[in-house]
Parts: sequence; structure tokens; C-alpha cells
Amino acid sequence: MLVKGIVYINNEAAGTIFRDGQEFIFRYNDEYYNNPQKKAISVSLPKTQQEFCSRELFPFFFNMLSEGVNHKLQCRHLHIDENDYFSLLLATGANETIGAVSVKQEIEK
Repeated sequence: MLVKGIVYINNEAAGTIFRDGQEFIFRYNDEYYNNPQKKAISVSLPKTQQEFCSRELFPFFFNMLSEGVNHKLQCRHLHIDENDYFSLLLATGANETIGAVSVKQEIEK
């Protein structure tokens, strides 16, 4: 079972983010990546490459999360460890974000 997030920009699927063991992987969808008119979701995830790997949750996605008291309340309410930023992103990224980018959880079996 693979739990991943579909990354949308202005309600258009741009890519996916998932955890593979100890690494996080963000990958632009082929169609989005190959369209020169589509912009990168972030300056830190440019369309100069299609796939990015990181041992930490990418700063762009980390910065979509709530902070302080709101972070603690969300984690407590959703029964998510306060240090499990990826699970929190998948749980809140579809509705609790500001801006054009959202992340919706998808589970592949």
C-alpha cells in the first residue's frame, strides 16, 4: 500500500509526493512537466528536472503546515505525531492551505 499526495496547483494535478523508506520523492506528472506553459510549483522545485528526492520533507511542503498551537491542536485532533509532518500534510493539505497549491491524499493498493 502506497500513501501519496497528489499535488495540485490551481486545482490542476501537477505531480505527486510520497515517502519511500527514509526518502521523500516529489515527481511532476508527465503531462504537466512536458508543457512549457505550466509553471513550477515552487522555485525550490523547478521544472529543470522531473523528480526530486530528499531525506527531509521538502521545505516548500513543510511551509504549508500550520505552526505553534494550531500545529499541536491539529495533530492532537487528527491523532498524528507532532513530528510526522508528511502525515499532517496529507491530512490537512487539501483544505487547510493558503495559496494556489494543495495536496490531496491518495492510497494505492
